[in-house]
Amino acid sequence: MTKILLLSDTHSYIDDMVIKHIKNADEVWHAGDIGDLKVTEAIKKLKPLRAVYGNIDGSEARLEFPETIRFMCENVEVLITHIGGYPGRYNPKIRPVLQSQPPKLFICGHSHILKVMPDKKLNLLHMNPGAIGIYGFHQVRTMLRFTIDGSKIDNLEVIEIKR
Repeated sequence: MTKILLLSDTHSYIDDMVIKHIKNADEVWHAGDIGDLKVTEAIKKLKPLRAVYGNIDGSEARLEFPETIRFMCENVEVLITHIGGYPGRYNPKIRPVLQSQPPKLFICGHSHILKVMPDKKLNLLHMNPGAIGIYGFHQVRTMLRFTIDGSKIDNLEVIEIKR
């Protein structure tokens, strides 16, 4: 079983509350808009990190992280990109990839709106952890925590932190 902490849209901000949750995960996945790479450096000192760059990220982040990653976590195929949309309204750039080779778990960020929903048409689970940074319109900072055990995605928890 792998314990995942999923976050996005840090916009150069990380604090002790986020660090506390990182320490309790096996892996951290970041769905873009990292901002200052001090954020990812802090995460990498504690846990393995998988991340993509987002639209606000500069050349340093774009050199270190890809725009999209596809990988296996146990028996679950995962696809992460920053601007992805959601079921029924996927971003035109990622839609053909999802339709031709749907993963079991599709993750994106960008909207600052936490959303977890199945796509019954493509037989995948969509996750957007919302925004954990302090920049943006969101009133509550959010992350997701869940486990992957074999081919099962389970124990999903929403973590809310006051802004």
